[in-house]
Amino acid sequence: MTGFESRHVAVIGAGAVGVISAIEALREGHRVTLIDPGEPGGTQAASYGNAGWLSSHSVIPPSEPGIWKKVPGYLMDPLGPLAIRWSYLPKALPWLIRYLLSGSTEAKVEKTARALRELLRDAPLLHRKLAEEAGVPELIERNGVMHVFPSRASFDGDLGWRIRKRVGIEWLELTSDEMRQREPDLHPRYTFGVMVEEAGRCRDPGAYVAALANHALANGAKLVRAKATGLKLDGGKLVAVVTETGEVACDAAVVAAGARSKRLTASVGDPLPLETERGYHVMIEDPESGPRSSMMVSDAKMVVNWTDKGLRAAGTVEIAGLEAAPNWKRAEILRDHLVGMFPKLPKTIPAARIKTWFGHRPSMPDGRPCIGYARASRDIVYAFGHGHVGLVGSARTGRLVAQLLSGKAPEIPLEPFAPARFL
Repeated sequence: MTGFESRHVAVIGAGAVGVISAIEALREGHRVTLIDPGEPGGTQAASYGNAGWLSSHSVIPPSEPGIWKKVPGYLMDPLGPLAIRWSYLPKALPWLIRYLLSGSTEAKVEKTARALRELLRDAPLLHRKLAEEAGVPELIERNGVMHVFPSRASFDGDLGWRIRKRVGIEWLELTSDEMRQREPDLHPRYTFGVMVEEAGRCRDPGAYVAALANHALANGAKLVRAKATGLKLDGGKLVAVVTETGEVACDAAVVAAGARSKRLTASVGDPLPLETERGYHVMIEDPESGPRSSMMVSDAKMVVNWTDKGLRAAGTVEIAGLEAAPNWKRAEILRDHLVGMFPKLPKTIPAARIKTWFGHRPSMPDGRPCIGYARASRDIVYAFGHGHVGLVGSARTGRLVAQLLSGKAPEIPLEPFAPARFL
């Protein structure tokens, strides 16, 4: 090992990024303690509610040129694909301004796409290897994902696909007849499709994260069930993670607490602009119809994916903070879109077969996560803020975290993800 010797690493957060960081840190010879108040892979975690896509082509940030023109609509429509609650607007405004500016030109969007391409490249393969190690290879499938559009024109007019081509992403274009052969149950209003064959999916994100956590524990990691509230330094050296039930002594820490990482970074002098993009999903158990492959629907801004528990539809964004109550009508709209996409689904499905979920995507305003050292100490590594690419981006992020902990050169350039870009 170069750089640092073996250390006792406290990983704060047992979501996808945290548990994979723990596995990779163990591989580097470190001692690891995972700190999380919840059950790894439990319903409280963003990882659990993920759409289940391993979309290595998800390199386009949410903010694109001209999006500022849509903000009034976002404020007026609480059920739109992106909604902003009026009551939260004053608090969200600084983040929203940065968000709008980050995607204000095509060049800025492409810069982020090139950075994310490096982070997400080969993600389905990396996840497949982790799933095999954890004894759950069946949960990761590398069989491509499909995007469907009402027309060829709606695809041609999408800046994101033009940028994807420039950063080296390839796809197969499908006519209406070719789509119908692949997806006979899909509504005929969709007349053009794109198949990204490099992408994959996870059949049960909650079970996958739970299996990875168990794999880390079987390899020597410890799990402390507590909520971390801060990081304790002594003369520039990390000495402990402070939790609500006491201190966990350690000489290195990883902040991978998702949308709840902000308080932890602030405790060591890094006030980072982390916000939650609240997301919802709806799942139909034992559905009568649906897609054969995982699918993104352009007009509904929604991902549809088979999971081992049922047909899941996930998507949309709500800016309303960590504390506001869910707006379950947003989940009902996902259900209605799903029924509209697949006419063979019954118009009324018994409530017992419909499961809804709500959670918090941790998002930086420029669509890129924070991966790098704290300013106060290189004993602290940040790994959060992945937004819409948390599950797919977690495999390489965990490797990068372990490389930073060991003082090794990271396998991809980390400048685009440096926390210092906001400080």
